[in-house]
Amino acid sequence: MLEVRDVHKTFGSLEVLKGVGLRVSQGDVVAILGPSGSGKTTLLRCINFLETAGSGTMIFDGETFQMERMSRRDVARLRKKTAFVFQNYNLFRNKTALQNVTEGLITARKMPKDQAEDAAMKALRKVGMADRASHYPRQLSGGQQQRVAIARALATDPEIIYFDEPTSALDPELTGEVLSVMRNLAEEGRTMLVVTHEMGFARNVSTHVVFMEDGAVVEEGPSREVFRNPRQARTREFLRTTGDAGV
Repeated sequence: MLEVRDVHKTFGSLEVLKGVGLRVSQGDVVAILGPSGSGKTTLLRCINFLETAGSGTMIFDGETFQMERMSRRDVARLRKKTAFVFQNYNLFRNKTALQNVTEGLITARKMPKDQAEDAAMKALRKVGMADRASHYPRQLSGGQQQRVAIARALATDPEIIYFDEPTSALDPELTGEVLSVMRNLAEEGRTMLVVTHEMGFARNVSTHVVFMEDGAVVEEGPSREVFRNPRQARTREFLRTTGDAGV
């Protein structure tokens, strides 16, 4: 479904991505792990063209693109197949939960309002937020806001959902409700690429792990194998530090 190869990105003189590659097949839940500053979020943002890569190749649904010279039309076309869930929800403060979900369907996808509202309510029910459809973000907890953001992503029926540290802004007691929604999506076979520091999710829910450090992939493989028997010493050290080493 999705493959990126040899992705480079610099900010000024700082090389943030140093030839990174990964592959996501349909139904995969790929967790990108690594210490702060390893380039995880930058990679995800380049994949969704929120940042422009310095160079790199993307293969999506069999089409090949050079990431550094994407046309606006191709970016728009690819984004219609994907959805992005941000760290800090990115909800419109002056719109209800329902309106936050329908906004993109109506304005970007030109969907009739009644059809958009049907799709939005279906998505809100899936994340357990249908009873909060008329609430504004200020009336919702952080976990509830993030579930609305996930509903917004689901409403477009994307081929793949990108998650950028979806629980990092949440108190620990609210993290579980968001992870539960993501676990349910994984069980349904949703394809997801998740930058996360939630090691339990990576170990127990993801199908594949990519471990990054200093702008490069140190190790990648099936989650069970990486957690039980990491090949690289740096991976073992990282997992031991987080308390998730299987060795």
